[in-house]
Amino acid sequence: MMANKLDILFQHKSAGVLNIYCTAGYPQLNSTPEVINALQKNGADIIELGMPYSDPLADGEVIQHSSSIALTNGMTIAKLFEQLEGIAEKKQINVPVILMGYMNPMLQYGIEKFCAAAEKVGIAGVIIPDLPMYEFETQYRQLFEEHDLKFIFLITPETGEERIRKIDALGSGFIYAVSSSSTTGNNKPIEEQAAYFKKIKEMNLRNPVLIGFGIKDKQTFDAAAKYANGAIIGSAYIKALENSTDIDGVTAQFINKILK
Repeated sequence: MMANKLDILFQHKSAGVLNIYCTAGYPQLNSTPEVINALQKNGADIIELGMPYSDPLADGEVIQHSSSIALTNGMTIAKLFEQLEGIAEKKQINVPVILMGYMNPMLQYGIEKFCAAAEKVGIAGVIIPDLPMYEFETQYRQLFEEHDLKFIFLITPETGEERIRKIDALGSGFIYAVSSSSTTGNNKPIEEQAAYFKKIKEMNLRNPVLIGFGIKDKQTFDAAAKYANGAIIGSAYIKALENSTDIDGVTAQFINKILK
């Protein structure tokens, strides 16, 4: 079996890792392949694809709105795997692609079928915010491992040290450190959570750590990257794509401002 792309990435790059989130099927139903290509071409290290859902608990207004548009466009898990299969056949995507979504649509699709399809198209990992740790450990862990899908847990400023250690032992790929207990797209300054991020850094966790929620530009990305292996940007990129007819141009401009 080939090494997982997330493992390969973090072996070669331990700082300044840029993970960009986009909603599958947004802004148009068939935008996904174009968005993925544009993100890789312009310097994203990880691409996090959101599977649209009608009740996305962890997502703020911008991502909820993009989810709603994607669903209206006709995006489904089956359609997404169809698109990803087309991308995989071309063998042009080398960066890790991870899927972020919620249990309900995955269970409707069939969780074993989902994992098999994800492995087939080369998905590196999954983020499922509403799958409790106990259920993951007792019911699903083996299935995800069999299909070489890293399971990425979220932690918040309220997550206790014992639970963080347990997440570090159970999870893989990286740990998603939420910068505040609100939803995605919040505007709390990263520095307000400096003590929380320092604590995580000093714990010397086994998994790399990426900071998300409220990262939107060079300033917030650099601030987060001081405390972790990198950061995750979602809402700001979704906003940039909103009325775009030139996905590659908009993506190049967006990433260039962050990495310049």
